[in-house]
Amino acid sequence: MNFYSVRGGTPLSGEIEIAGAKNAALPILAASIMTDETVTVENVPDVSDIRAIISAIESIGTKVVKTSPHTYEINGSHIVDGPVDDDAVRKIRGSYYLIGALLGKYKHAEVSLPKGCNIGLRPIDQHVKGFRALGAEVRIEHGMIVADAAELTGSHIYLDVVSVGATINIMMAASRTKGLTIIENAAKEPHVVDLANFLNSMGAQIKGAGTDVIRIRGVQSLHGTDYSIIPDQIEAGTYMFAAAATRGDVTIHSIIPKHLESLTAKLREIGCQIEESDDAVRVVATRRLSNTHVKTLPYPGFPTDMQPQISVVLGLSSGTSIVTESIFESRFKYVDELIRMGAQIKVEGNTAIIDGVEKYSGTSIVAPDLRAGAALVIAALAADGVSQIHDIQYIERGYEDFPGKLRTLGADIVVLEEADGSTDDLRAQIHRVS
Repeated sequence: MNFYSVRGGTPLSGEIEIAGAKNAALPILAASIMTDETVTVENVPDVSDIRAIISAIESIGTKVVKTSPHTYEINGSHIVDGPVDDDAVRKIRGSYYLIGALLGKYKHAEVSLPKGCNIGLRPIDQHVKGFRALGAEVRIEHGMIVADAAELTGSHIYLDVVSVGATINIMMAASRTKGLTIIENAAKEPHVVDLANFLNSMGAQIKGAGTDVIRIRGVQSLHGTDYSIIPDQIEAGTYMFAAAATRGDVTIHSIIPKHLESLTAKLREIGCQIEESDDAVRVVATRRLSNTHVKTLPYPGFPTDMQPQISVVLGLSSGTSIVTESIFESRFKYVDELIRMGAQIKVEGNTAIIDGVEKYSGTSIVAPDLRAGAALVIAALAADGVSQIHDIQYIERGYEDFPGKLRTLGADIVVLEEADGSTDDLRAQIHRVS
């Protein structure tokens, strides 16, 4: 196992390019098997979650050719009828997108139950509700989700809660039904829109993506396409908040500013200077920032995936801030690690009360999940001294070459190999690297 060693205290400065959105790439790669023709997908990020979904679709007979570091050619014409039970796919939450893709194409899907980050309960009941409304029988047995249908028929589906995963899964399956499907209370996230655009480029008939009502007119078949994935708003946001935490000056290219509005609004509110162009944003922080209140909400609200990052910044800001997590109930697991660095944070239920401190201090910390891991790296970049961040496999799930990109901005970060021993041993040792 590897870990990051970070010497903090240097403001980040420079320019950086953002990769394709992991949260869009996962369902798009799953949906690419819904045609027997070749699909070319560009701007695919090189992260471990993507490698896992590629491994999963290859395990059932899909031909995948990586033609460049970020481009794949995918042909699903020789898929075998069997379970998707690849070791890699069980580790990622996005594996459940294969249910909607396979059910839509073959009227049968059998996929192992996914894991992903441990940030709270993420039930699949709305997925199941949608599949059943389309005419499928769904059951869970031997750790697998099994869905079967003699025929899928369009239906009117109202989601009890806004669910990105359920919206995406139902949209994929419904694109190959007979008749019209209407999804009400649908998720509006950019990656939902990106998947709809991708499916439409394959011949699907989907309208309303990006609103809370999506209409899908089922088609008999889909065809090949060439498609480029949107930029990753969460990766972009992470570098924006890294600039804020280190009092830096960073320009982030290859972004869609509209997708970042909730982030830029908060950064302006706490005292950052923001400059936007058509496909770039510059974040400058020249002084200690001020406090604010944040509540995570479905898009276009403040994203839950950016909650740990803004909490790190607010931990260094003046005054008292309040951060309320309304999406996942276990998303404050990183707080104990941040307190080890000198933060003053008290968690009460789904709310964190943050009293800003002047600085963090370097120490040995452990990443509890993907986004919290990235946030702890930001804290280390802003801290005095050297920090080690362990369990970086979580961070590698969603950030392409995170240490390399940070080094281009002037960060002192290296990847080192763990000594033998458990995470608890590593915590106790607090081994400093100089």
